[in-house]
Amino acid sequence: MEQIHYDRLQETLYHEVMDNGLQVYVLPKPGFLKTYATFATKYGSVDNHFHVEGAEETTVPDGIAHFLEHKMFEEPEGDIFATFASNGASANAFTSFDQTVYLFSATENIETNLSTLVDFVQHPYFTDENVEKEKGIIGQEINMYADNPDWRVYFGLIEAMYSKHPVHIDIAGTIESIATITKETLYTCYNSFYHPSNMLLFVVGGVEPEKVFALIRSNQNSKSYGKQGEIKRIFEAEPEAVAKKRLESRLAVSMPKCLFGFKEKASGLTGEAAGRRDLTTKLMLDLLLGSSTALYQKLYDEELISDSFGHEFNSSPQYAFSAIGGDTKDPDLLLKRIREEIDLVLKSGFAEKDFERARKKKIGGYLRMLNSPENIAHEFTRYQFGGGDLFEVLPVYESLTLAETNQRLRDHVDWEQLAVSLVVSP
Repeated sequence: MEQIHYDRLQETLYHEVMDNGLQVYVLPKPGFLKTYATFATKYGSVDNHFHVEGAEETTVPDGIAHFLEHKMFEEPEGDIFATFASNGASANAFTSFDQTVYLFSATENIETNLSTLVDFVQHPYFTDENVEKEKGIIGQEINMYADNPDWRVYFGLIEAMYSKHPVHIDIAGTIESIATITKETLYTCYNSFYHPSNMLLFVVGGVEPEKVFALIRSNQNSKSYGKQGEIKRIFEAEPEAVAKKRLESRLAVSMPKCLFGFKEKASGLTGEAAGRRDLTTKLMLDLLLGSSTALYQKLYDEELISDSFGHEFNSSPQYAFSAIGGDTKDPDLLLKRIREEIDLVLKSGFAEKDFERARKKKIGGYLRMLNSPENIAHEFTRYQFGGGDLFEVLPVYESLTLAETNQRLRDHVDWEQLAVSLVVSP
């Protein structure tokens, strides 16, 4: 068992790799009543074409990672949610572009719930009957999201940006794609991506690390896993240019929704370099469009934006893009005003005092986040799968410079790489 001390944060992280390759991390939080655990696999919606060493190259239907997540909760004895509830735990799961995470939170019966979490994820149960039943359930979910304006405007933006990379495909897939899923394809994906060597267990809260590691060692030693070959994800080359400059959807909305962003040209960043770019970009977007900026206030006073206006930055080695916007009465005027103001900032750069204020705000938000077991767990796993370290964010923020942030603004804001997604009334 390895101990990793972060003196400035006054945190000690415990780490051990099980014999089967499973990465286990424990972050004790003395005095915390709640314990939060996540069991994650580095497998998400974009992983639809892959090759595992020793097996054939495989292409699977869109939406299968999300479908698999749903099916994992079904056991021969019944629904696993009931098992967690009987032991005082709240359980859930989610699938993103690049990971699937199973989790629970509880204040009691931690060891029992931890065993339940690991055991059900490592015990798939797929039958022809339960797979067919799930198609109807997920089909309803797909239709529900198709009627959700926020979901439509968000995936409309990604669809406008990307033409080849599967990031532009809805995480749940389509009615047509899930119709082709079988129990055999589910087992293929499970056996490829749910091997312990591709997974990470993280436990944070009022726990004793020694007891957690003893429990997981015993649990994993009771199961048999062969050696897993290297997983190679295969992606078709993505053009640098956006697929569409503008994509418009029509739904019954009281006010139009406008989301726009910039598709990055450069890709391939991993580890510390990718993490630094992400933090710099998010700081830059706060400086440019955050709620405390003069531009935000101007747009708010002109009633071109509301409290729904916000921004984010998403990235992986194969894709990276910003998403900015919200509800607006006049999307075209909003875009015109924002472009005018951003062009002024591109010429002048950010002011030193604004940069320092925004950076301190980011540092404060990061330190507050470390008091939330839920946020720590989700961010920790995301950083680990990306080759970074959540607990090394503070020194990165402290080392960022105004010149670096201004350069990031110039690199990211390329009007040729702008895409716009709208949802308007019929």
